[in-house]
Amino acid sequence: MEQAGEATAQARHPVRLVVNDDLQRNRLTVFFRLILAIPHIIWFALWSVVNVLAVIANWFATLVKGQSPEGLHNFIATYLRYQTHVYSYVLLIADPFPGFGGQPGYPIDLDVDPPQPQNRWTVAFRVILAIPAFIVSGIMGYLNRALAVFSWFVALVLGRVPEGLRNFAAFALRYEQQTAAYTSLLTGRYPSFNISVSE
Repeated sequence: MEQAGEATAQARHPVRLVVNDDLQRNRLTVFFRLILAIPHIIWFALWSVVNVLAVIANWFATLVKGQSPEGLHNFIATYLRYQTHVYSYVLLIADPFPGFGGQPGYPIDLDVDPPQPQNRWTVAFRVILAIPAFIVSGIMGYLNRALAVFSWFVALVLGRVPEGLRNFAAFALRYEQQTAAYTSLLTGRYPSFNISVSE
C-alpha cells in the first residue's frame, strides 16, 4: 500500500495546473477582455522585472545549496501562479477577473510543491537543458493564442467555451508553466506531456 502511494507521489509532477472552470463566459467581459486586462498586463510587466532578478539569485543559491531557498522559491511560485491567472483570463481559459497578488483559488490555478534537492550539474546547465522544452512551449503558446481568438468568437456567440478547446488551452498553459518552473529552478523535473489537465 505504501509503495503505491510513493509511486503516485513520484508520478505526480511538482508543478500542476488545477482546473475548476465551469466553461461559462460573460459575453460583455469577453468582448472587452483585452481592455479589461490592461491593469494586469502593466502589473505583470513590472513584477516580471523583479522576477528576473529573483530567478538569477535563485540560480546562484540553488547551485551553492543544491536546493532553492524557500523565500525565493515561494516568491517565484507566486509570480508563476499570478502569470497563470493572467494568461487564463486573457486567453479565455477562465472567466473571473483575477486578483493582483497571485493568491490560490482562481478557477485555473497553479499548484507548486515546496523546494526539493536538485542536482547541481543540472542546475548549472539548466538553460541549455531547457532548450527543447522552450521550443515545444513556444509552439504550444502560439497555438494557444491562436485558439484564444477562436474562443473569443465562440464565447461571444454561445456565452461559453467548448470543453475540448478549454482543455487543450489548459494543457498548453500547464506545459508553458512547467517549463517556466523548470527554468526558474522551482523543480528539477522536466515538463510533462501527461494529457490530464489537472496534472
